Amino acid sequence: MHYIEILREGERINEIYLCKNKQASLTKAGKPFVSLTLQDKTGTLDAKIWDPGSVGIDDFEKLDYINVVGDVTSFQGALQLNVKRVRKVQPGEYDPKEYLPVSKYDADQMYAQLLALIQKTENTYLKKLMMHFFGNQKFAEQFKFHSAAKTMHHGFVGGLLQHTLSVAKLCEYFAAHYTVLNRDLLVAAAVFHDVGKLKELSRFPENDYTDEGQLLGHIVIGAQLLSAQIAKIPDFPKKLADELIHCILAHHGELEYGSPKKPALAEAVALSFADNMDAKMEAMEEAFGTLPDGNTDWLGFHRSFDSNIRKTSVL
Repeated sequence: MHYIEILREGERINEIYLCKNKQASLTKAGKPFVSLTLQDKTGTLDAKIWDPGSVGIDDFEKLDYINVVGDVTSFQGALQLNVKRVRKVQPGEYDPKEYLPVSKYDADQMYAQLLALIQKTENTYLKKLMMHFFGNQKFAEQFKFHSAAKTMHHGFVGGLLQHTLSVAKLCEYFAAHYTVLNRDLLVAAAVFHDVGKLKELSRFPENDYTDEGQLLGHIVIGAQLLSAQIAKIPDFPKKLADELIHCILAHHGELEYGSPKKPALAEAVALSFADNMDAKMEAMEEAFGTLPDGNTDWLGFHRSFDSNIRKTSVL
């Protein structure tokens, strides 16, 4: 397969890509054209159909897999594909895994590690609550496939699992280091902190905000999911339930970052730091991921850090 990341100006390609976006437009002269965003697992590519009514341009829609023939050009410093022919391809002609960004870690191994952390939990109520979700096969498959974001960090297949496991591991370390922390409460909060993203974001290949996600957001959705299940567990301590829900509601740390509450418990403080640390470090990795080895040039302003960033020099 001719991946997007290795395309070069001047090439003619005949390849299958995912049509991530499609938009009909008009040139300044009033002539119709179509803008496309093509995607494979290595990235995205801007494409244009300058003569959408010509022979060889078949009907297709956004999120279809399409075979495109075209010339790779350059526009304002970025590669662009001038599409000559396009057809919608059928299942069996492509492997979806080639067109979606995927975690570099094995999903089954990550999920096994997450279950191991859950099994270490001594509090029977928290353990029962976690196993209701994570011990369910249907839930497991959904959780392993989902992303953690649309664009900011962990926006790939397996991203939600990778982020959740990383945050849970950090919280496990924090609990061993700081005696003020309740390990079982903190790890349970870490395991559940982004569970609402299963409903906030649609599945790949769309990976976009749902109506519920736009209206409520993953923090509120997660709190609702947990509250509904807690109510079904006999004698679940109310104070424990409130503490767990508080950690979920406060895990963004600040009101301006979307948390309905600021952290009031030590566990909520620790969770907010673990969540922010993993998100920031992943954003760094993603920013540096496409740089050649040894490149320490400044990359410019990055909104996640409110600063210009660059790689550390290698001595």
